[in-house]
Amino acid sequence: MKPETLLYPRPAGLYCPMGDFYVDPVRPVERALITHGHSDHARAGHAHVLATRETLDIMALRYGEDFAGSKQAVALGESLEVGGVSVRFHPAGHVLGSAQIALENRGLRIVVSGDYKRRPDLTCAAFEPVPCHVFITEATFGLPVFHHPDPAREIGRLLTSLTQFPERSHLVGAYALGKAQRVISLIRASGYDKPIYIHGALAKLCDYYVCEGIDLGDLRPATLEGRSGEHFKGAIILGPPSAFNDRWARRFHDPLAIFASGWMMVRQRAKQRGVELPLVISDHCDWPELQDTLRDVAPEQVWVTHGREEALVRWCELQGIAAKPLHLVGYEDEGD
Repeated sequence: MKPETLLYPRPAGLYCPMGDFYVDPVRPVERALITHGHSDHARAGHAHVLATRETLDIMALRYGEDFAGSKQAVALGESLEVGGVSVRFHPAGHVLGSAQIALENRGLRIVVSGDYKRRPDLTCAAFEPVPCHVFITEATFGLPVFHHPDPAREIGRLLTSLTQFPERSHLVGAYALGKAQRVISLIRASGYDKPIYIHGALAKLCDYYVCEGIDLGDLRPATLEGRSGEHFKGAIILGPPSAFNDRWARRFHDPLAIFASGWMMVRQRAKQRGVELPLVISDHCDWPELQDTLRDVAPEQVWVTHGREEALVRWCELQGIAAKPLHLVGYEDEGD
């Protein structure tokens, strides 16, 4: 059986005709299987949604309880039948609840990775290589230039800055789902036990992570009610990147602008954002990790969904692996 018989791209996303469902569709559909809770993969308005319990919880927090007509939770490692197609969710290591989705029929297995990373992360289950015939991978950082440093070293740079500039408020830009919690976890793992202040936009998801048993330490609201900006001298404050463009960030004492992202390897991006201390911390694989993953999975074919598709396709061809870009649109880098 040709892989395209089991799964192929449509304008709405990757479609499985045998099971009559989509994986991470970019527009409302009748039946959707969702890999993780980032908004470019998990959209509201589907009639039926199948995802891990954590992803369903996260979608409810972000979109409201009525984000879909009906929801069904599946555990990591659990197999079920969807329209005659065997479906199994495996850990992706991207954010809490993130999963790769393996589809199998007539001896053919296709794995849709969603977004994934290979670095250790105490805030989510580690990536699990799943042998398959076709591996569908992202390529957010799919260029040879991307070699991400040790995240612990990057956090060390933040803590060194706190020592060097104890009078300045250290404002860290981090996306609300996954990145913010991971950065906090990394800071705690480094031995920092002082309060960390968070923007209100991060509170719900941080509270959810804590309820799921993930220790984030002493978190407090980054509000100025009843106190001045002087209160935050030498403090670590986390907020979504969008908050750094409004008056919220300017209220703190001599704020030092920091951003945690894999894109901080690109100096021009850091400069454009006005970032003084770029922290290269990514929730996606870098170039060597993408290569390692394909070696571990050992697929017969590789399909690249989004990101820097051409370079990874070319590398696969040089390794004797059939590969093609899918040119899917609608997927960004919210969790970079």
